[in-house]
Amino acid sequence: MSGTNFRAGVVIVVRHPDLRRVLAFERADLAGQWQLPQGGLNRGETPIEGAWRELLEETGLGPESVLARAEYPEWLVYEWPDDVKAARGDGGRRIGQAQRWFLFDAHHDEVQPVPDGREFVAWRWVKPDWLIDHVAGFRRPAYERVLGSL
Repeated sequence: MSGTNFRAGVVIVVRHPDLRRVLAFERADLAGQWQLPQGGLNRGETPIEGAWRELLEETGLGPESVLARAEYPEWLVYEWPDDVKAARGDGGRRIGQAQRWFLFDAHHDEVQPVPDGREFVAWRWVKPDWLIDHVAGFRRPAYERVLGSL
């Protein structure tokens, strides 16, 4: 799905065993802004491989802590706002992301993610509607679409 203008990536939803909450992470660069683990796909990497890699890199969680449960059936695409496009520094070549979303379930409620410190600095279990209200506005439609179906 990667193309000239949209970076192919993944987003990972980790659901609490109570099935009512998800793991949210506070961004290191924007205090008070929360989101799900996500990242770009490496060349030759399948989306599920990228989801496992990103989850481990950003949160320290792997198969001993979570189970891959489902994949959202379509790519979700969004365009970055102008300030994000400018900050990317690639001359406007990339204008947004096309993402595959994955649902993972925590094996138990004592799961302890370890934010990587580069992308994320804190974590908490939250209800999906709380996360939708605390994610960057340009990401909100994708979050509403996927998290609204949980």
